[in-house]
Amino acid sequence: MAKKTTTQYYTVTIQGVPMQYAAGTTYETIAQEHQKEYAHDIVLAFVNGKLQELRKCVEKDCRLEFVTTADPIGHTTYRRSMSLLLVKAVHDVGGHDRVRNVRILFSVSKGYYCKIEGDVQVDAGFLEEVEKRMRELAEKCLPIEKQTIHTDEAVALFHELGMYDKERLFQYRRVSKVNVYRMNEFEDYYYGYMVPHAGYLKYFALYPFDEGFVLQMPEASAPEVVPEFEPQMKLFQVLKESTRWGDMQQIENVGYLNDKVTRGNMAETILVQEALQEKKIAEIATMIAERPHVKFILIAGPSSSGKTTFARRLSIQLRVNGLVPHAIGVDDYFKNREDSPRDADGNYNFECLEAIDTEQFNADLEKMLAGEEVSLPSYNFKTGKREYRGNKIRLGDSDVLVIEGIHCLNDALTYKLSSENKFKIYISALTQLNIDEHNRIPSTDGRLIRRIVRDARTRGINARQTIAMWPTVRRGEEENIFPYQEKADVMFNSALIYEFAVLKQYAEPALFGIDKDCPEYAEAKRLLKFLDYFVGCRSELVPTNSLLREFIGGSCFEI
Repeated sequence: MAKKTTTQYYTVTIQGVPMQYAAGTTYETIAQEHQKEYAHDIVLAFVNGKLQELRKCVEKDCRLEFVTTADPIGHTTYRRSMSLLLVKAVHDVGGHDRVRNVRILFSVSKGYYCKIEGDVQVDAGFLEEVEKRMRELAEKCLPIEKQTIHTDEAVALFHELGMYDKERLFQYRRVSKVNVYRMNEFEDYYYGYMVPHAGYLKYFALYPFDEGFVLQMPEASAPEVVPEFEPQMKLFQVLKESTRWGDMQQIENVGYLNDKVTRGNMAETILVQEALQEKKIAEIATMIAERPHVKFILIAGPSSSGKTTFARRLSIQLRVNGLVPHAIGVDDYFKNREDSPRDADGNYNFECLEAIDTEQFNADLEKMLAGEEVSLPSYNFKTGKREYRGNKIRLGDSDVLVIEGIHCLNDALTYKLSSENKFKIYISALTQLNIDEHNRIPSTDGRLIRRIVRDARTRGINARQTIAMWPTVRRGEEENIFPYQEKADVMFNSALIYEFAVLKQYAEPALFGIDKDCPEYAEAKRLLKFLDYFVGCRSELVPTNSLLREFIGGSCFEI
């Protein structure tokens, strides 16, 4: 007589409600039962606080929290999974023997700018076929399977597949296992979690653009809406130039950078990168000097772009051109605290333009333009009031003001000034380096790591606090900086191709200090995994005037 088997059940608590599920039930099955309770697609789950893919199964009593495409982690997972679908479809349409490589390079509009290397003509007709194939795979709900293999096997696999960037990358991996994702016969590696199958990947569009094309995808704020393709040409040209320069230096991705570190070539690599930035700064100073009516140099950029060091280095180059720069800060024109606007929660909103006394700011600038002497305010952040401490300025023929502030690209800040008197500069750390041909490094990650390092060094703020406040910082940037970046006269890319190899030593101890029970642990773990791709480089090689010194310390500008 056959022995009767007993099904094991576990208690799964969702939104405080305990439910019973059989052992082996996938989190995807449970998510589908609860999908109607969520406005957006569920793509991941926190299981007892640990992030998991939906393909995983119930193995014990647990607490389940779902992650949707409207959440930052879920949105990133959607875009990552979409990259796999794209690369798979390109190979299907173009042929594995004719498509040598698909490079997912950087963000454009709301999507990824990509190029295809090989014996294929990338035109509108080809992209129509690729998009058609992507939708076919999505309609079939083609599974995205995951296999864990030994790192040595991964190196051999990617060599065999002709993915030499990944082969090079994994030669430096210290972990013994690698997760490989598969769609039918197509295998690839991606840094981070994936959705269970292609059926989740319904919202996208392909657009021919420049020498390649753009994979356009929704934003987290509207995960089911593919926005119109609106390329920002100034930003695109800066990113394209930075990528081309990295290729010229034979540092296309992290694997090549690690080669430089391990072979003792980093001193020259760092000096060449720093020389390029100095050349760019000198060119900007020359442009300003060639416009005699310019009196106000306005600098804006998102958090941790290196604005302060850039302004100092630009000032030196302005002096080389015979100009006399004077630095002032827009923050000194904050309204007195009792007159400051408040946000929806009733807290003071110092990020919005209305927090600035733009009328007084413009009146003072107009007086300076007329050659009058002006008393400059200093904002006392303790008392919440503007004070006058005898700091006076009169602009002569060679004098210019270097003004830094988040609203400097918004003409509403300087509404009384003629455009011929203003020179606007947008600065951001636009990371040109990628992990490999299919795994991008978002610029926001570079700035977050910079800020974690600087906050710990100068502000007594630990990594957990920095990560916790980062979404608020990002919202302020989206509202007050990014909409105006194309209005800049020039854009300056402050990213250094070598910086993660240096920042690694400073960021890792701070990130390891975040407790596993903290809400910020998942993000810390992700950043630690990211930094593990890099071989560390000695900070002694970084020049004292480098933008990177603003974050790691040791700047000659005493920042």
